[in-house]
Amino acid sequence: MGGVHPPENKFAEKRSVERLEPPKSVAIPLSQHLGAPAKAVVGKGDKVQAGQLIAKGEAFISANIHASVSGTVAKIDGVIDASGYRKKAILINVEGDEWAEGIERDESLIEDSNLTAEEIIKKVYDKGIVGMGGATFPSHVKLKVPKGKKAEYLIINGVECEPCLTADHRLMMEKGQEIMVGASLQMKALGVDKAIIGIENNKPDAIAHLSKIAAGYPGISVEPLKVKYPQGAEKQLIKALVNREVPSGKLPIEVGCVVHNVGTAFAVYEAVQKNKPLIERVVTVSGSSVKKPSNFMVRIGTPVAELIEAAGGLPDDTGKVVNGGPMMGKALNDLNVPVTKGTSGILIFTEKESSRPPEQNCIRCARCLTICPMGLEPYLLSSLAEKQRFQDCEDERIMDCMECGSCLYICPSGKPLLDHIRVGKNRVGQMIRERSG
Repeated sequence: MGGVHPPENKFAEKRSVERLEPPKSVAIPLSQHLGAPAKAVVGKGDKVQAGQLIAKGEAFISANIHASVSGTVAKIDGVIDASGYRKKAILINVEGDEWAEGIERDESLIEDSNLTAEEIIKKVYDKGIVGMGGATFPSHVKLKVPKGKKAEYLIINGVECEPCLTADHRLMMEKGQEIMVGASLQMKALGVDKAIIGIENNKPDAIAHLSKIAAGYPGISVEPLKVKYPQGAEKQLIKALVNREVPSGKLPIEVGCVVHNVGTAFAVYEAVQKNKPLIERVVTVSGSSVKKPSNFMVRIGTPVAELIEAAGGLPDDTGKVVNGGPMMGKALNDLNVPVTKGTSGILIFTEKESSRPPEQNCIRCARCLTICPMGLEPYLLSSLAEKQRFQDCEDERIMDCMECGSCLYICPSGKPLLDHIRVGKNRVGQMIRERSG
């Protein structure tokens, strides 16, 4: 139901992943995952190695953070992150590239594992693995099925439906076997015998490649999917693959599903089989004016400016730099913000591409209602939020909005629907937290 067909603009889909050298310094935020920020376990002047634990996620929903480089901790201070707010981070001056003991850095494939389900989940926790599709939900929490619930399917999200982004596509092409092993490990952790990898039909090479590999892994299948944004959203993906609908306000486990991104599957493989924490990730740097659209393997904490420079520099006609995809991403106001675990792409738009049409009166065309993948009424939610009628917003299920941006994209009147809805969601979220104490 719903969805739109924005131009794909996958400029970097044929570009192999290129590994960037560590920068001169990194800023590693203590809050780069959903849940409580991690607590630093190092201080100014401490020497650290790549892969060393530097901050511990002590809350139930939190994640450990590790040094992505070797060097000296310069300070623990606030830095501007992709949200535009100042967040506490550990700043490290890079000295060489020494790695913590026990991490296997070779490219050889390790398939076998004699770890129990509990040991796999502990490894995922220890190594700070989070959702790599952008949501950054701590992966160990998803792998712990709550009492009274039963997981039946592991769904691996290889859709990458956002325009411009190609990081997952390249990962599937270059690390297919590792992704399969990562999926198998998660199946064991969850106690399920079925895993489905969903990939949109606009990636026929990835579908063919992973289908061939999956033939050697019992219980894992690859399913081609219709090209439609936001096909990669959890609830839409579950509906498309197993024809089950997640109830309003509930999680996928309610219908027997656990969803993880292909990048997460690869990170789980590296954590369990290579003892490697999540300290680097693939990031797409792209745009119609970018000289060298690329997919980079980047250390966490690297300044975004260095990625842009590696892709040929900032074009003269730049109007906006966006963190994430063009539909759900947010504009950056500082190019020195650090890459985090959730940074899937850095997109550079021209001045023409960045400009919004002038806002006009709503013409009651109902296009936003027709395309909303959650069956909501965006025009109504936007109007209620603008008028600060937040209780009415909650009653109209504003918290079900996934902020996909389809309504903003389709509106012929240029109404800032999503802007108002985001404000309303934030306020309703506050109300819900206040009620729960």
